[in-house]
Amino acid sequence: MELTAITTTINSLLFPTTPRSRNPITTPFKRSNLPDLYPAYSSFLSPQIILSSNPRNPHQNPVFLTHCSTKPTISDDKDNVIEDQDSTISPNSNLNIQNPQKLNSNQEKSPSNTSVSRGLVLDLGVDGSWDSFEIGSPVVKRFLSDEEERWYMWYHGRTGGNLDTPSIGLAVSSNGIHWERGKGGVQSSSDVGLILKSSTDWWAFDTNGVMPGETMVMSSSKIRASNAVYWMYYTGFSNEKIESLDNDNSLDFILQNPDNIVKKGGYGKICRSLPGLAMSQDGRHWARIEGEHHSGSLFDLGSETEWDSMFIASPKVVFHSNGDLRMYYHSFDSQKGHFGIGMARSRDGMKWVKLGKIIGGGLVGNFDEYGVMNPCVVKNKKDGGYLMVYEGVGVDGRRSIGLARSSDGLKDWGRVGGEPILEYVEGCWDDEGVGSPYLVHMEGEEDEWRLYYKGMGKNGRSGIGMAVSDGKDVENFRRFTGFYV
Repeated sequence: MELTAITTTINSLLFPTTPRSRNPITTPFKRSNLPDLYPAYSSFLSPQIILSSNPRNPHQNPVFLTHCSTKPTISDDKDNVIEDQDSTISPNSNLNIQNPQKLNSNQEKSPSNTSVSRGLVLDLGVDGSWDSFEIGSPVVKRFLSDEEERWYMWYHGRTGGNLDTPSIGLAVSSNGIHWERGKGGVQSSSDVGLILKSSTDWWAFDTNGVMPGETMVMSSSKIRASNAVYWMYYTGFSNEKIESLDNDNSLDFILQNPDNIVKKGGYGKICRSLPGLAMSQDGRHWARIEGEHHSGSLFDLGSETEWDSMFIASPKVVFHSNGDLRMYYHSFDSQKGHFGIGMARSRDGMKWVKLGKIIGGGLVGNFDEYGVMNPCVVKNKKDGGYLMVYEGVGVDGRRSIGLARSSDGLKDWGRVGGEPILEYVEGCWDDEGVGSPYLVHMEGEEDEWRLYYKGMGKNGRSGIGMAVSDGKDVENFRRFTGFYV
């Protein structure tokens, strides 16, 4: 049967001014059938695509970890094509990639140039800024043209306080190392700073905080826009507390919102989370897309007997082939007692079918014995295989970053070695743990990889760090210490 749906014009994304609504000004468009790939799900109803703005309402502290990255292209059928706009942007591209603002010497709490700050590329913001208390979940994109190189980093931040919830902001750079950020919300299409806050719709899944998972640049005949659009997959937190996980005495540690780890006797609560989608024409002004779930999320938790019944976090989306998008996410398997990574597939980036858990807890004594989370999956152009960097959870709650490989990105994921590729270092700014990894391939003569990550230090202080591979060897990383000449 023919499926139909409704969308508003994407042009309103440049300067959205109204909150998410179930009754927007709309224009009809044709929605394709879902043949071949998921014949059993071809009777799904088409979701409404509702584009809206993001004025927010603070609430209580949220939780769990988020993050990740690469690039997609999608084709539903002959009539509806969703296409990835490669990170190598041509000079005449219509994408709004602006020159960054001049650096303000008071923009952040700059670390000293010592071994203590080795690898740190983004510290906490100045007092009073939207990201002065905590930062993390880096999603990094590199855009190249004949004339310039531009880097965008979407990340979450908090100001602190009982009513504070995580929000998403944007920083820009010309080299991926020195970043320019804003103290408050963005005001124009060349501004940087806070871009997306919690929803003010009482029924929504993301009223208690948002964290970025993946950002892609795509075009689609389904979305009526004059040029390509940014798609952001993100984690949205609700106010619903997960009592069973919060009081789980089988763990030797307690999770504190939203990302931090504290020993038993700590505080905080764990809230349910679900994956969401937002779109933008400039990477700064975003409109939420309402998914099929009644809360506006893309899909729901699993049933009580399924591994992902607690929450869904860190949606990372990768393009495999035409009509085949893959989302990797993490949850907590209450029956196994560990964090795990699962996946879902989609033809159009909006309707998703879960495929189950693909990686669980590691071997006894390993750095990831209590599970894996915050996956970042990339398709390796050299051999066509897939790489996954992930956050491993040890028995003491400490976080390190591990590596896994798969030939097809679906099954047979195998850990590479029994050791992390990056771990905390005593006496360094991130000596309490590292996680939320994000891989960027630096194609060129060196053919190296960059690994961006969230680091945790003493007293829960967080920052965003960067490590570089030993040439094309993705199994060995060292913290960045300066330009190599």
